[in-house]
Amino acid sequence: MVTLAEVAQHAGVSASTVSYVLSGKRSISATTRRRVEQSIRELGYHPNAGARALAGKRSNIIALMIPLRTDLYVPVMMEIAIAVATTARAHGYDVLLLTGEEGPDAVRRVTGSGLADAMILMDVELEDERLPLLRGTEQPSVLIGLPADTDGLTCVDLDWTATGALCVEQLAALGHRDVAVIGEAPAVYERHTGFAERTLDGLRSRSRELGVRLLHRPCEGGYDAMASTLARVFDERPGTTGFVVQNESAVEPLLALLRQQGRAVPEDVSVVAVCPDQVATQASVRLTSVPVPAQEMGRHAVELLVAKLDGREGDEVVLIAPELTVRASSGPAPAAS
Repeated sequence: MVTLAEVAQHAGVSASTVSYVLSGKRSISATTRRRVEQSIRELGYHPNAGARALAGKRSNIIALMIPLRTDLYVPVMMEIAIAVATTARAHGYDVLLLTGEEGPDAVRRVTGSGLADAMILMDVELEDERLPLLRGTEQPSVLIGLPADTDGLTCVDLDWTATGALCVEQLAALGHRDVAVIGEAPAVYERHTGFAERTLDGLRSRSRELGVRLLHRPCEGGYDAMASTLARVFDERPGTTGFVVQNESAVEPLLALLRQQGRAVPEDVSVVAVCPDQVATQASVRLTSVPVPAQEMGRHAVELLVAKLDGREGDEVVLIAPELTVRASSGPAPAAS
């Protein structure tokens, strides 16, 4: 292990000067700073995180709270996590991953231990129990998600309301007037998870404006659950010709069941999905879709957090505009028989 004293000797400065460069507690000339930083890089010096914490300095660790629930599509969550980790590393931070469903206890543990300098929270609910604790601490934080009340918070997310509106606009423009939404698992709505609730709000409000009849049915995903859900949809709305799917695990079962019933996509039924591009392009019918900008969300969250740590930014809400790509699964509504 390279020591601070060895860095000082290599740079031709005192150990205290190296310490000041690392902590930023005193002004150091640009020339001296560059010389010390060059020695740190050449020698591969890594300050001891525990020692820094005991000294009241930064740990250079960001805590990422990402509850891995079985009712959410884990690959998207992990893509966001990877983007957070790689962007954090580029700024000199490591990431502490907290995957348990601990809620407020996890926030207390991080803020009380001094283990991390800041937090990024995912899987945000509209009335998230973690938010009062975040507002009550000076530790910087960013939410990947949008609660009902964003006052005093920094958030980044896809504009899910606009996403829902964009999906129904696409189908309405093609002449579809009866549209069914295959949603996330029921537990996602029971928790009032922000992204699901906001997508549904966008779908409903835009459908009313466009004169589209909308039917929403949550679905656990998988073939059996999708078969039951699809049967209910056609029992209640036999004239359904358009589907919006916000449930990656339901995509392929839906397409398979429609084929079995003799409903061709897109000649008889059109399908628009909210899902990663990989899911849309590898489906048995290439899906018209709005992608989830996982990497952009992760990168932007870290950039906002680093700016807060450096005292450069205050609280703000960043919404990423949705983009719809038209593929083979959407077409004009069939003429009425």
